[in-house]
Amino acid sequence: MTDTLTYRGAVYPWHCDHMGHMNVMWYVGKFDEATWQLFSLLGLAPSRLRADDAGMAAVEQQIEYRRELHAGDVVSIHSRVLEIRDKSIRFHHEMRNDETGEIAAVTTLVGVHLDTRARRARAFPADVRERALAWQGN
Repeated sequence: MTDTLTYRGAVYPWHCDHMGHMNVMWYVGKFDEATWQLFSLLGLAPSRLRADDAGMAAVEQQIEYRRELHAGDVVSIHSRVLEIRDKSIRFHHEMRNDETGEIAAVTTLVGVHLDTRARRARAFPADVRERALAWQGN
């Protein structure tokens, strides 16, 4: 599977800092929303996580800001799985300005699947691993 659309939205004036650019906290927030969409597509919807006493935790994130975004810009995020391991997943998001097509920012994250009762990492369910493997490397 190729990159998948996981977020579509807009930059509002309150997303901007005193210099008129979208503030870094909003990049992270939009990437976070894309992450939960990706997890849901992989089979890790919130209802399943609650039912399985499971959770996800980000343990590493690298962000590269390439182009500034301003109030009124419309953006989308496309995501892909880079690697799935027994208890962790590495994935990538690319945020684009939909009007210009320019890449505004990219991020790569590592998430760990958790047992929320034992408060430690645990293996992904088989169906989640299968979906992620189907996306890995594409």
